[in-house]
Amino acid sequence: MRTQVSREPFGTLDDGTRVDRWTLESGPAGLRVRVLTYGGIVQTVEAPDRDGVRGQLALGFGDLASYAAHGGSHFGALVGRYANRIAGASFVLDGRTRALTPNNGRHSLHGGPGGFSRVVWGAREVDGGVQLHRVSPDGEEGFPGALDVRVTYTLSPGALRIVSRATTDAPTVVNLTNHTYLNLGGDGSGSAAGHELRLAASRYTPVDSTGIPVPGAPAEVTGTRFDFRAARAVAGAYDHNFALDGGVCEAPRTVAELYDPRSGRALALATTEPGLQLYTADHLDGTLTGTSGVPYGPAAGLALETQHFPDSPNRPDFPSTVLRPGESYRSETVYAFSVRPAGAGTP
Repeated sequence: MRTQVSREPFGTLDDGTRVDRWTLESGPAGLRVRVLTYGGIVQTVEAPDRDGVRGQLALGFGDLASYAAHGGSHFGALVGRYANRIAGASFVLDGRTRALTPNNGRHSLHGGPGGFSRVVWGAREVDGGVQLHRVSPDGEEGFPGALDVRVTYTLSPGALRIVSRATTDAPTVVNLTNHTYLNLGGDGSGSAAGHELRLAASRYTPVDSTGIPVPGAPAEVTGTRFDFRAARAVAGAYDHNFALDGGVCEAPRTVAELYDPRSGRALALATTEPGLQLYTADHLDGTLTGTSGVPYGPAAGLALETQHFPDSPNRPDFPSTVLRPGESYRSETVYAFSVRPAGAGTP
């Protein structure tokens, strides 16, 4: 069935800028996704459970004012110019030090306080979805070069595909991701800590107390709580980057599988990226309430952020995030949803 695409007003920012909501739907009982032009936010992801009942799986708000007021939680957001952290909010490129806007202690996080998740994007319909477009001006949050960015969200039966592309007029660094928190049991259904997770990652990047990778190569997961090579329940707090087996790839390969035994919903995540940040949302303390009307506590949802490694601009031993004029940045991630019968588990 052809994906149905529609647009409607979602609200107006304090400065009068209109924000729209785009709805992508693959059939009346299939996958439905809603995307906002504010922050490129994936507001809802609705998928059926093993009984065929469609539920809302993404953490988020029902109104624009809440997104604008609580942007630091990055619910569903398109994150850039640089996802994750850059140590000391600075890096050296071609012999020149670039000072960024710090917003995570002394570090830069997710592009700074005025990053991509806090701006309104232009939008147009494409086959099966919507494409967002924006030119980030030279010097925005300290990043060099005017960066022309296009992010396309398309829906096919059972799968959401996000493709990000960018070009620049001066050397810069780029690392984009989507920051959707998912609870396969449904938004407001309680903790996602019981979800079973498998990652194609033999290594991870240990970090210091501020989330910056420590010196040295990524560490082996063997014998640690970071070993998800065999599926197991997510327990404890995580805000860590996993070095995915295979590194940077031309075409998406499956790197993660997530399963909720209660609902039977399963997610297979494929990407071209070399890293995945697992974040268990332990900053949530019940003060924020989403579309379900239930306050969000720790692990109300899990974020599986496909990306390059944190602090790569300061780590020449990590996969490069440098983009130069004449080159094209491209990143692709696919979220494929399915259901499993009771007792099936993660194979």
